Amino acid sequence: MPGLPRFHLDTSAPHSRRPCHQWPGSWASLQKTVVILCLLLSSTSLSPTHAQTEIPLETVKLWADTFGRDLYDTVTKYSGSLLLQKKYKDVESSLRIKEVDGLELVRKFSEDMETMLRRKVEAVKNLVEAAEEADLNHEFNESLVFNYYNSVLINERDENGNYVELGAEFVLESNAHFSNLMVNTSISSVQLPTNVYNKDPDILNGVYMSEALNTVFVENFQRDPTLTWQYFGSSTGFFRIYPGIKWTPDENGVIAFDCRNRGWYIQAATSPKDIVIVVDTSGSMKGLRMTIAKHTISTILDTLGENDFVNIIAYSDYIHYIEPCFKGILVQADRDNREHFKQLVDELMVKGVGVVNQALTEAFQILKQFQEARQGSLCNQAIMLITDGAVEDYEPVFEKYNWPDRKVRVFTYLIGREVTFADRMKWIACNNKGYYTQISTLADAQENVMEYLHVLSRPMVINHDHDITWTEAYMDSKLFTSQAQSLMLLTTVAMPVFSKKNETRSHGILLGVVGSDVALRELMKLAPRYKLGVHGYAFLNTNNGYILSHPDLRPLYRDGKKLKPKPNYNSVDLSEVEWEDRAETLRTAMINGETGSLSMDVKVPLDKGKRVLFLTNDYFFTDISDTPFSLGVVLSRGHGEYILLGNTTVEEGLHDLLHPDLTLASDWIYCITDIDPDHRKLSQLEAIVRFLTGEDPDLECDEELVREVLLDAVVTAPMEAYWTAMALNTSDESEQVVDMAFLGTRAGLLRSSLFVGSEKVSDKKFLTPEDEASIFTMDHFPLWYRQAAEHPAGSFVFNLRSAEAPESPGQPMVVTASTAVAVTVDKKTAIAAAVGVQMRLEFLQRTFWAATRQCGTVEGPCPESCQDSHLDCFVIDNNGFILISERSQEMGRFLGEVDGALMTQLLSMGVFSQVTMYDYQAMCKPSNHHHSAARPLVSPISALLTATRWLVNELLLLLLEWSAWGSWRADSKAEAKAVFHQSHKHKKQDMLQPCDTQYPVFVHQTAIQETNGAIECGACQKIFVMQQIPSSNLLLLVTDPTCDCSIFPLILQEATEVKYILPILHDMPAEGRVEVKETSLRGSDFEKLRPASLTVSIPPSPTERCDLFSSLPPHSDPPPLGAASDLRSHLQDSWSHQGEFLPELSL
Repeated sequence: MPGLPRFHLDTSAPHSRRPCHQWPGSWASLQKTVVILCLLLSSTSLSPTHAQTEIPLETVKLWADTFGRDLYDTVTKYSGSLLLQKKYKDVESSLRIKEVDGLELVRKFSEDMETMLRRKVEAVKNLVEAAEEADLNHEFNESLVFNYYNSVLINERDENGNYVELGAEFVLESNAHFSNLMVNTSISSVQLPTNVYNKDPDILNGVYMSEALNTVFVENFQRDPTLTWQYFGSSTGFFRIYPGIKWTPDENGVIAFDCRNRGWYIQAATSPKDIVIVVDTSGSMKGLRMTIAKHTISTILDTLGENDFVNIIAYSDYIHYIEPCFKGILVQADRDNREHFKQLVDELMVKGVGVVNQALTEAFQILKQFQEARQGSLCNQAIMLITDGAVEDYEPVFEKYNWPDRKVRVFTYLIGREVTFADRMKWIACNNKGYYTQISTLADAQENVMEYLHVLSRPMVINHDHDITWTEAYMDSKLFTSQAQSLMLLTTVAMPVFSKKNETRSHGILLGVVGSDVALRELMKLAPRYKLGVHGYAFLNTNNGYILSHPDLRPLYRDGKKLKPKPNYNSVDLSEVEWEDRAETLRTAMINGETGSLSMDVKVPLDKGKRVLFLTNDYFFTDISDTPFSLGVVLSRGHGEYILLGNTTVEEGLHDLLHPDLTLASDWIYCITDIDPDHRKLSQLEAIVRFLTGEDPDLECDEELVREVLLDAVVTAPMEAYWTAMALNTSDESEQVVDMAFLGTRAGLLRSSLFVGSEKVSDKKFLTPEDEASIFTMDHFPLWYRQAAEHPAGSFVFNLRSAEAPESPGQPMVVTASTAVAVTVDKKTAIAAAVGVQMRLEFLQRTFWAATRQCGTVEGPCPESCQDSHLDCFVIDNNGFILISERSQEMGRFLGEVDGALMTQLLSMGVFSQVTMYDYQAMCKPSNHHHSAARPLVSPISALLTATRWLVNELLLLLLEWSAWGSWRADSKAEAKAVFHQSHKHKKQDMLQPCDTQYPVFVHQTAIQETNGAIECGACQKIFVMQQIPSSNLLLLVTDPTCDCSIFPLILQEATEVKYILPILHDMPAEGRVEVKETSLRGSDFEKLRPASLTVSIPPSPTERCDLFSSLPPHSDPPPLGAASDLRSHLQDSWSHQGEFLPELSL
């Protein structure tokens, strides 16, 4: 095959014959695979050539060995790693290594968390009792006049300087416990949304009655200083919050926050429910009526939570599910599904005549099937009928499906001002234990929709069931509009408040809901980081399988310069983070609240996905009693199973702890400083000193962790003197070598020393909170520590870091080198510390170019050098990133982006392997597409109409360009054209949306330390030699740059969105029809199937996701596991009869 590029392999090179690398299944990767396969196969008939001898193997090995030796000598000298190893060796006899009992550890953490959460529940119960007692003793007064602290009006003055009404002086002080917000911890304040009149008699009586809560708020906080916000949300709309705070309206002067819309209120006020929304889309609903109906549906959806199940049926002269994927089922009302429904509701069109009995029949049948199958919420069931009038005979439907038991409530919403059908709508609601309301304007929807919650809560109110409700994780960004707040994940414990008056007891009156926030970060502090090892961690999830807290949970994304919560941040499934749990063994066990353990081989992404660690993790899990939460603890096999214990005298430890170069992990809890106000200003180091000296006997500290810190302080103390001496000895050198040396220990102790002035440090963010990856945090050990722990003892890990920041481009690159210090006692090995240096890239380059001028026994000038024009040299790390190149623009880039031919050859020889990683929390730009790819297939007319619209648009543009306006300047025409096109785009097209992505990571196979070969590129050969650089994670590559191999595609390390192809089964006239729908099915869907299990092969534009399988995650109490599994089995059986997936389809 002349002209085709070919590979030439040196058969004498070790491991030169390896199977071809397997590429991921996406369309782009498939094309690339075909090209590369052709290139590889074309080389089989070629024989080795003499060109390989032009790069002497012995010379390259000499360069690598010389560079490695010089590098090792430099980093050991400046880091003092050998001294640190010796110091830990000296105290080995006094150390012991204890094997960690994972089950015992997770049980202990769980008990501590249970104790903490129980205190929150007790505080909420105190508020419930006080509120119900206050209401019992309060007589409603229609003419009550009462001044209270209105959160919006406090401290406001009129033009005369007097306080406005309801706005008296209210003392506010900054409080560190409440995120440094200005608060008043002696009293609460009251907030009302703009649409609620602040002097309404119901409001005034409710506020007056709830004044009794002020005393309880303060007593709760004094009893449990870890409490955060406490509040009472009234069913009339006011919100009493402690501590008192000033509320700031939005830029339009509006207070949109309504406590009755919040998840904690809705979940506590009602029990879980199955809802079928039935909406009239007949011709009479056109115009404003349809707009109001859509807004009503959206408002109903906003009242649902992840414990509820829902579907929407539209009807005219026939019925249809607005999402065909959800035909005949109920789906979990998580945020993803609610938002998906809202998009589909916006597209509803009106036509035909309304025939409601078919729609009601379908709704009753769904609810009946789910109730009988023990699926869904297993609690309340209701139908929401939204129409402008019911005109046909509907009574037989109720007689057949709902009478006499009336297990399903029917709520009717009459849309518009017409009252002709009001009596019929009232009759439907009243005869099915529901509620009737008329919604004639958009403003009416909010208050009228909320009424159904009061009806559903009546049985609970009458029985006085004070159920404790815990919410999913959330960030309440709406709570304090325009005020600075830390974006913390919270959960809320809430309970309903009922009227206990005898005259209203039978009516089931809900007064409101009380609640208190729990910062999940505070909860996770009860699982101390030092007990979990270098790679270990703890995590929490709910009985729905959603993550509450996990070190890999990324709830925020960057939108320009701002960090924003992701739309689905609080519905990230456990299997989307622990995605190696393919059989869902871990997920199922934790959802069911089991206690146990299992092991998994996992791939852990590092350095923003550029690198990966291969670990075997042991998972230990148990439930947290009296909550819907489960706790998991992860320990990595090997050194992660052990904890290093030692001891030293307090006097010696205190002396070394006070060295100026020493700091402690600020996120770790050595001593509790956030409860007592006198302790909040103390750093952890200051608190330890006070604790050890007995200066503050009230301080509570983790004595085991404090002992470890004291030992590490003593053992590492000589490093300060060593580094100081090094700095003095090198201060006169004209060329600076190293910027700083640093070390960290498993107890969170950090030491560092500068060898240059602070103003000359290349990367000033390193080892500061601005660079979280380089310091100890609650979630992880530093990156340099984690990498060093997985490399052989005595070997340094080199990482290229860019010191460049958005505000200061052009800053130099720096290199960090680190190595681990291990301690072995009784044949058990634990990692005690890691030590390293930060050096400038220029020094690394100088050392390398000097090493490549070596030529062994040859006298005189070297015949070969990396600086020769016919040789190209790279130093790359074990993940393929270039540290040194003759071209500065290539440094820091992935080798495959620079030389696709060379990286392809290294992959084919097995020198590197490609690992496919998945990100189920990614954000992607949406493609311009229809919500259902099936629809163009169903109706060719829609495709014709689309083409016609496009043709008309183009003709209009053509007329614009050639009409009288054609004399405009070219840029004016372009602007007009752009505006025309822009007006046809979806307003949210440029917004990022949640998606699944896959991306490759490349890893050097350490068994192959040297190899060489030649790549046939048409008329020339590209020869290369690869050599491992000793005592490092670096490789030397020497190639021939004179041969152009650009015909080889570049290999990019970039993420691509994962698309899945699912069949959609319909009960349509065409017998056995199977539609194909391409979708961004999320990782939590379809038993968490990965691309290996789904055909991923269609390249056309993507479509909206079909969240069929995320809709029914199992519950506990009791767990209707069949809800999801039966449905999956049914669909899998259906697919097997329909020919499974259609892998090749031209749309």
